[in-house]
Amino acid sequence: MTQTDSRQVFDNWAKTYDPAANSSENDFPFAGYDRVLAEVVRLSQVKPGMRVLDLGIGTGNLAARFLAGGCEVWGCDFSAEMLAKARAQWPQLHLLQADLLGKWPVELRQPFDCVVAAYVLHHFDLPAKINLLQRIADQSLLRGGHIFVADVAFPTEAIRAAASKRWSESWDSDEYYMAADEIIRACEQVGLKTRYRQVSSCAGIFIITR
Repeated sequence: MTQTDSRQVFDNWAKTYDPAANSSENDFPFAGYDRVLAEVVRLSQVKPGMRVLDLGIGTGNLAARFLAGGCEVWGCDFSAEMLAKARAQWPQLHLLQADLLGKWPVELRQPFDCVVAAYVLHHFDLPAKINLLQRIADQSLLRGGHIFVADVAFPTEAIRAAASKRWSESWDSDEYYMAADEIIRACEQVGLKTRYRQVSSCAGIFIITR
């Protein structure tokens, strides 16, 4: 699939994304979606005035929670339709269209208290994930800041393999769902300190620092 085709898929998905994300507790891949987002906010220790960058902001489901805590929230997405929906609901967001793996707008080349990415990185293979995380740590974090990656993930590669059989009808072989042991090893090799917290049956949160 070309980048243009992929963007069109997400533009079309913007119309129905919210209902899908709020599916029932047992549905893969969004089981526990609301709890996962709530845990990201809790772990970030939100304070009024905190500057947050939301990568792959989509329609703004996670960003809205930071806004409610008095944060200044910047967000980017490569789907114009996702951004339009987020802007219509929360005009106070600072929104920019960008490909996360490409060149970022100059407005995003500034440090943030925390950087979040929810249900985004599973679209990228392992080397692309690590390169992106390195880039964020080097260019987008204030000293002492954190990266929070919430996504479809499992504690180990073995558990991920078992999950692929459990949810075989819904499992997308074109996606790169995460295993914490694999991600932690790769992050440590490039100097990123990483912890993992399982939140639902098929999703968890990586907490990453320099």
